[in-house]
Amino acid sequence: MDYPNDQAPGAPVRSGIPEHGRVPKYYAVKARIARLVDELGEGSAIPTERDLSERYEVARETVRQALRELVLEGRLRRQGRGTVVAGPKLEQPLSLASYTEGVRRQGRTPGRTLVTLDRFPCPEALAAETGLTRGEPVWHLERVLLADDERVGLESTYVAVARVPRLDADFDPDSSFYAFLHRQGIAFGDADERIETVLATPREALLIGTPPALPMLLIHRVSRDTDGRPLERVRTLYRGDRFSFTTHLRG
Repeated sequence: MDYPNDQAPGAPVRSGIPEHGRVPKYYAVKARIARLVDELGEGSAIPTERDLSERYEVARETVRQALRELVLEGRLRRQGRGTVVAGPKLEQPLSLASYTEGVRRQGRTPGRTLVTLDRFPCPEALAAETGLTRGEPVWHLERVLLADDERVGLESTYVAVARVPRLDADFDPDSSFYAFLHRQGIAFGDADERIETVLATPREALLIGTPPALPMLLIHRVSRDTDGRPLERVRTLYRGDRFSFTTHLRG
């Protein structure tokens, strides 16, 4: 097979079209709308479903399915009763860096909304995963993640009360937790991370402001300090239509 000269290296080979050339009708419409999206700028409104169905001579349900996939992929976003071109995805580094640093690096303004901050005895499952002592007091900090005031994720952090006993009094929930730990003289040593794709629960979708069917990227992190002592256990949901992740590998 000859390699197409206009094939972008990060794009699907043959634009996702099988060698036999047959594709679902909605996919062909999706490809044409995607080209239209490339011509429009961020925030530009796209034509209505009715206009698109007339332009491409297909049923409105065919257009609707094509638009639905482009929304899920983050190319488009719903705004009021219309649909507009979405901006580029946020790139979050897979490193011991905070959410704040990653968002600011792209010229966006990070923010957080506190959902809950409470303390309870460390349950057996959390103790087994982190190395904390069962029954010792732990904080649970849950916050909605924002980028330019847009809700883009949900983060739950578990940390021993003994490490940050005045978390409820001294910590600003809208600020970086990692910066707070640094001010307490606590330094990160290493962490284990696991990434998977999930669907948000009804509660999570409500907090993030997304449809339950929107795919999410879920990151689990268990961190330790420079002495190897347990530091935090984090569960973070990122909107699949607004985030991608980057890392640098060395041989």
